[in-house]
Amino acid sequence: MKNRYIEILKASTKLGLTSFGGPAAHIGYFRDEYVDKRKWLDDKLYADIVALCQFLPGPASSQVGISIGLIRGGLLGGIISWIGFTMPSVILLMLFAAFISSSGSFDSGWIQGLKIVAVAVVAHALIGMQKSLAPDNIRISIAIGCAILTLLFPTAVGQIAIILIAGIFGYFYFKNASIDTAPEMKLSFGKKTGLISWILFFILLTLLPLLKPFVQSVYYTIFDTYYRVGSIVFGGGHVVLPMLQREVDVSADMFLTGYGAAQAVPGPLFTIAGFLGQITAGTGGALIAVFAMFLPSFLLVIGTLPFWSIIRSKKGIQAALKGVNAAVVGILLAALYDPVFTSAVNSPIDFVIVLITFTLLVVFKLAPYKVVLISVVLGGIVHSL
Repeated sequence: MKNRYIEILKASTKLGLTSFGGPAAHIGYFRDEYVDKRKWLDDKLYADIVALCQFLPGPASSQVGISIGLIRGGLLGGIISWIGFTMPSVILLMLFAAFISSSGSFDSGWIQGLKIVAVAVVAHALIGMQKSLAPDNIRISIAIGCAILTLLFPTAVGQIAIILIAGIFGYFYFKNASIDTAPEMKLSFGKKTGLISWILFFILLTLLPLLKPFVQSVYYTIFDTYYRVGSIVFGGGHVVLPMLQREVDVSADMFLTGYGAAQAVPGPLFTIAGFLGQITAGTGGALIAVFAMFLPSFLLVIGTLPFWSIIRSKKGIQAALKGVNAAVVGILLAALYDPVFTSAVNSPIDFVIVLITFTLLVVFKLAPYKVVLISVVLGGIVHSL
């Protein structure tokens, strides 16, 4: 088991150092590493996990990584997976907060290269997922329809509604079709642990604000604020930012500096908690803010997976999941355009770099981290001219 933990740490840390481009790109990086390269799970099980995490509040890509760690190595595996994926960017953002003034600029060419490579990564993931999750005309149509709706209704609530509608359609359309056996989801913990996790989640969400007037501590205030935000935000890091800006006592300039820094580092955007916690209360504040921000994700995933692994094996659920999985492909297709393509490609030369990195990734099958480095160099050269 020790070797398995080391394996999880290596894989997740590599992803934590190279996964640029936001949640949609992270899903692509995860698929390359865990499905294609390491074969820890197949596309169907991976899509089931992605679909589940889309329903839960918090950072979906981090929850996918935690879920894979839980399946691979139990509760400790989930913690190790989170540490590897999250801590590189947390450390970088803490250093930004400690050493960079609010006037620091993050609009350099190498950052543009990081944005550009995300287009190739997401496109590559989309091709692979379409082949296995939307292989026929009906499911391709579901995917395209969901992509259109996602672009027309770009909200977290809209995304959840789209997944639900696709699931209902899938249930009625595929309920009489032959259903493949659900890929096995082995967990080292059961429903009792799941129930305890759910109870703890709601106890903390309820009691922390109630006790806040009686506890005069900046660390308690940080824990309460970031736990609450991490518990109730759907839609990923960009959605959490307005809430944090209202809740956290830092200047607008400093907040925007942290946002720029968070865009420049790999990993989840929720790690901006490390920057803001460092500004508010030093290293201790940063560590508490990060822990509190991600704790709801752990509790929700641990609480849900034991029940999800049971209900997803039912024939009706499997039929619904055919629609849901096609919807996930559609949502990823929409994300490929906005925000990935729209934020990365600002000129013909940017699209040239997209074509180069896509060819290296798909045709020559270079490792994603190598393609990231090449894109960084190309972005730096092109945008310095």
